[in-house]
Formats: sequence, C-alpha cells, structure tokens
Amino acid sequence: MAATHTAPFNPAALPPSSSYDPRYDPLVAHDPGAGRAYAPSYWVATAGTPPPDDGPVQGDMDVDVAIIGSGATGMSTALFLAQEHGIQATVLEANQASWGCSSRSGGQGQNASGRLKRSQWIERWGLEVAKKLDAEIRGGFERFKELTQEIDCDAYDGGHLWVAHRPTKLDFLAREAKVMREQFGYRTRMLSAEELRREHCDEREAAGAFYEPEGVGIHPLKFTFGLMRKAQALGVKLHTASPVRGWETHGGVHHLRTPGGTVRAKRVAVCTGGYTAQQLNPLLKNKLMPILSNSVVTRVLTDAELKATNFRSQTFLTDTRTLRFYYRLLKDNRLQLGSRSAVTGAQAEDPVHKQLLTDAIARKFPPLAGIGIDYSWWGWVDMSHDMMPRIAQPDPAQRIWYSVGYGGNGVSFSTLAGRRLAERVAGKDGGKAVFELPIYNSPLPFPNVMGLVESPVFAPFRRLGQRALYKWYWLRDEKL
Repeated sequence: MAATHTAPFNPAALPPSSSYDPRYDPLVAHDPGAGRAYAPSYWVATAGTPPPDDGPVQGDMDVDVAIIGSGATGMSTALFLAQEHGIQATVLEANQASWGCSSRSGGQGQNASGRLKRSQWIERWGLEVAKKLDAEIRGGFERFKELTQEIDCDAYDGGHLWVAHRPTKLDFLAREAKVMREQFGYRTRMLSAEELRREHCDEREAAGAFYEPEGVGIHPLKFTFGLMRKAQALGVKLHTASPVRGWETHGGVHHLRTPGGTVRAKRVAVCTGGYTAQQLNPLLKNKLMPILSNSVVTRVLTDAELKATNFRSQTFLTDTRTLRFYYRLLKDNRLQLGSRSAVTGAQAEDPVHKQLLTDAIARKFPPLAGIGIDYSWWGWVDMSHDMMPRIAQPDPAQRIWYSVGYGGNGVSFSTLAGRRLAERVAGKDGGKAVFELPIYNSPLPFPNVMGLVESPVFAPFRRLGQRALYKWYWLRDEKL
C-alpha cells in the first residue's frame, strides 16, 4: 500500500513539469497531466491546505472499486460506497485533489440537473416523467443542502435569481415561474427591476427577475475537501498524480495503467467531468463536448462600492442569455462573475475572454467599472449532446459506470449523482423504479444534427458548429 502523503500543500514545491497548464484541452490532450498545479482560482487561494492524500500510485495493486476523478462526484461516490454499502474504493486523480471542476466552478448549488429547464423536461418526456425526475432532483438538492451544513464551505442558503437581461425576456421568465409553481409546487415569484434592486442588488442591466428559494451558494473546493475528509475517515484511499494512461480489460478485470503502476480493479466508476480525455475509454469517446467557462473575482469592495451597488445579500444570480453570465457577492465582499470562454484550449489565454467579463461587470454594476481583478481562471464544463447528465452503466457486459454530462449544473447535483452511482456500482440498483428515469436508463448519446440524426461521424465537426452557434447566440442574446 502506498504511504500516506502528509506534507503541507505548497504549489511552489511542485516540479517544473507539474506547473499549471492554462492551454489544456480534453479534446486534444491524451490526459490532464500528472501532478499538475491547480488553476489560479479564488477557491484554491482560500480553501486552505488540502486533506492529506495517499500520494501517487507506487507499484501494481489490486482493488475492488476504482474511481477515476476526485471532484465532488468522485468523492461523493467514494463516500456513499463506504457509508452505505461498506465498500472502500480507491480514487485515482491525475493531478491534485479536486483539481478539475470542483476547484474552478461558480459554486452555485441549484435545484437542477443538466441544461434543460423543467418546462423542457415536460416537452421531452411528458408531465408524469418530469414530475418523477423533479422529485429525484429535489430530494438530491435537499441532501446537498444538509451536507453544506455539515461541511464548513461558506454556504449561503439564499435561493437563486434568474435575471431578465432584456425586457423581452420577462414573459419567458414568467412562464417558467408559472410552470415551476403550478406543475411542481415551488414558491417561485417574479420581481420587478425595482424590487430586485431594492431587495438584492442594483443590477442595472436587469429588467426584472424570477426568484426561486431553492439555491445554496458554496465554496466548492472547501465543500469537496469536506467530502474527501468524510470518505477518508471511512477508509477510502486517494492517489494523486496518478492519471489513467492506459486501460485494458482481461478476464473482466480492468487494468488501469498509471505512471507509478497498474491498478487492477474489478469495478470502475468514471467521474472525470469536463476533464474526460477522448482516449480514456471507448465508452466515453465522442460522448461529451467540453465547453470552456471563464471566471473572475474582484478585489474586496469598499463600503462605498457596496452602498453604490446596494448588495443586500449573497444570493447568486444568472441572467437569461444563452451564453449566460453567473455572478454573486462572496462572503468577503468580492464580486465573482463568470461566463463562456474560448472554443479551444489554445485560445484560452486570449485577453478578449477576460475583457468579456470585466465589460459585463461595468454594464451590470457601473460603480465597479474598472475595478481590480484579483483572480482570473477558466475551466472545462462537461456538456452532453442532449443537454442532460447520465449516471449509467453504458454496457451491461462491462463493470464500468460513469456519471458525467452536468452542463454546468453539477455543484449540487454531483452529490446525488455520487449516491446513485454508488448504488449502481454496489449492485443495489436492480428493480428500483428511480433508475428508469431518463438520466439513469440510457448511455450518453453521440453528437447529433438538429436532434434528428445521432452519429460519431459528426464529432470532428463539433467545434465548427460551436463557433457558429456562439455567433448566433450572441446575436440572439444581444440584438434580436
């Protein structure tokens, strides 16, 4: 067994080859690297020292369950396997603990799953299925909320504001609020622009907003470190700097080759999110579309700036753009704001993407125009081709499961996904009606054209389509 690594976290102590790679791209790179430094996010700077881990894999080993990825999904899966099924998993992480989405996200814990809204669930599957899916997602959100009270993660239970960035979006929001209220029983309400500015913040672009009480903003890295500590206390092992660079299956046993040795696992759960390399496993190739998202965090706002922007709460906001902005006041009175970024990793460092965010700050909060930015980073979002996640065993003949495709709504959903994934890996999903829901009963689809034809042959052209869609979305968001 590998020795436990107990040295304090010190980014400067990482070898030069393990420096942060801002141009990493999962559609191009074979893997995310081995032992690379964290992205320079606000979360990394303020989370404190990561829990001790078990260091890189050192030599070949045999395990029952291997989990690939140590973000919120991977650590939740490990936690629930140990806590509810008595199975102590071994987690393999390519770089640092919770290096991917969980150290870069917006930290907005919404009562959601994937990119589709509840009205779209009804359109796609009918009201009966939509209500069952809502009950599942709502229950998962409540468990997430409980965990945020057990873990010190700066949780703020203030709901969610969906802001109409133009007056023409108000009818759309009112329809969504009505569906949520009348079909699913939520206490949603519409706010006028004046009510929003008086009760929450002086967001000058807003024409009004839809308020839902379900929403908890968190420090996502503190939260995942908390999950990690809970799992480790139950015997879970976490090996960092251990990317899976080869995967073969012999006699039903999965041979996962890492730089330090081969991990032979009877069962494998993949929880790699937006950092899923094309070469990881054929069951995942061309099944996810990684999308870059940029975030900035300002310096601490002065008392005068807080008064000028009238921030009354830390309730998080998203706007109605397709290429949406997400933003909130953090616990230490900094403004956080994020949105879409470059199409490829090679373009990620172009200053135009940061400028998009600072321009949005100036537009939404004019008193903060030109404010200093203390933290700027980007990360990959795992988008499925039908906009909904999957927690599935894609091939019944192989003991491989995955939980991916959150589309930017994984902050709260990842803990539900981890619990359900643990049930599946433990073999406790047979005959349960909940696993007939759409997010559980089918594998991720291949790329499609207009939702009509699905095929892997479209995969090489996805980024051409993405560039075209970004231009169309911008036109529709800003001009039409």
